[in-house]
Parts: sequence; structure tokens; C-alpha cells
Amino acid sequence: MSQLDEFRRQKDDFFKHDPASPLTPEQRQTFTGLSYYPENPALRFKSTIDEYPDKQTLTMITSTGGVREYLKYGQFTFEVSGEKASLQIYQDPDQGFFFLPFVDVTAPDETYGAGRYLEVEPVGKNPFLIDFNYAYNPYCAYNPDWACPIPPKENRLSVKIETGEKKYDSSAH
Repeated sequence: MSQLDEFRRQKDDFFKHDPASPLTPEQRQTFTGLSYYPENPALRFKSTIDEYPDKQTLTMITSTGGVREYLKYGQFTFEVSGEKASLQIYQDPDQGFFFLPFVDVTAPDETYGAGRYLEVEPVGKNPFLIDFNYAYNPYCAYNPDWACPIPPKENRLSVKIETGEKKYDSSAH
């Protein structure tokens, strides 16, 4: 079992059994697992981020109408199926973690319409590990009571990211 397969197995177990799961108790009763694209090594990057010298604050609207603030950390440029793409990387001003919310062409038919998220890990000072195989749906995709930042326009791609989590279909569980 690959590291990604084990991660997905643990996530499905968390969603099914943990009281902190975003699923309602009723959803957990019939939950059999999330749907995922197959692992795609071509969408795993160890890359430098073009860091902005002056990190501006960006306010993202949430799915419940609230707001969250992030620092606009830098830009990540990559290639998908022969096409260049770029995304903005954000940093939580309080906790320091790196956040990459995005929407690609698979939304809304194959993936959650409002977009998916990715945790971005520094590997030393710079480069970063950006592995789209771990792209996930925000908790509001499962339960509208959760407040999730909506990816800004600058992180809407014109290419498909066919890896990570697919759209959750509650009727299939």
C-alpha cells in the first residue's frame, strides 16, 4: 500500500468514525468512503515558489458569508498536460501554514464546484512540496454548516487537475 493509499484509508476511517468528522451522524451511518482519482505522479512537484517581497493581506469570503484573511505569500508556476498554469500560495498570518485553494476545469462535474484545497509543505527554506494527489474538498462540501474560504479568482485554472478527491455524492453513500 502506497503512502497515499494509507493516507486515504485513514481519512475515510476518520470520516466514518470520528465525532469531529464533517459528516453528520446520519451521513456517517451509510458512508463507505470518499471517491478519489488515481494517483498521478506528474502532479507532484518539488518546486520553488516565487515569493512576494511585500506580503499583502487578502480577504477570502467563506461559504457562509464570513471572511478569512491570509497573506499572499507567492506564486507557483507549473505545467499540466503541456499547458502552463500558475496559482497563488497563501499563508495563514497567525499559524503560519501554507494554503493553496483552487478551482480547476473538473469542477463542478467531477469535483466540488466551489473548489478544492491543498496543504503546501516547505522542504527546507524554498523549495516546497506541492502534491495535487492530496487535493481535498473543504468540509462545506459535506456539510453546509462549515465555513470554508472560497478560492479567489486568481486561483481558477483553465486546466484539469485529475487527481485528489472527487465530488462527494451523498446519495451514493
